[in-house]
Amino acid sequence: MMRVIGVCGFKNSGKTTLVEKLVGYLTQRGFKISTVKHAHHDFDIDHEGRDSFRHRKAGASEVAVISQNRFAIMNELRGTVPPTLEEILAKLSLCDLVIVEGYKRDAHDKIEVRNLELDHPALAETDPTIVAVAANGPSMASVPVFDRDDVQALAQFIVTHVGLSENG
Repeated sequence: MMRVIGVCGFKNSGKTTLVEKLVGYLTQRGFKISTVKHAHHDFDIDHEGRDSFRHRKAGASEVAVISQNRFAIMNELRGTVPPTLEEILAKLSLCDLVIVEGYKRDAHDKIEVRNLELDHPALAETDPTIVAVAANGPSMASVPVFDRDDVQALAQFIVTHVGLSENG
């Protein structure tokens, strides 16, 4: 069973920083963590002039690049519908937990990240998939609230919430 927890919030709320800290802390505890990041804009992990870039520009629908240290498979959608989160999760290798950044409208459980310096609406009161809030100051919510920088407490909440065990 794939365990998933989301990290959602508005732009500049601190989502990526929190995901980075959670991944670091949880992997130090011995868990195998994967992540999925939703981008609202065009992005590219390839660069002009590279062989793989040239393959894609020539029309390849899928290009795999493999080295001693990592591999990537790039899919060119070429106007087709992007895969759903479920379809992407099905392609990931087995791990203890997948942390999903973005996809705030999907049905998986999520941690809402709040930057109280910005005037964004609170999501937890209207979204039943939000199971906790991580904020950069005191915040009211009907779910547990954590200090955004208290990664240890938030990670322990996640471990308990998704049913992870220290022994795998």
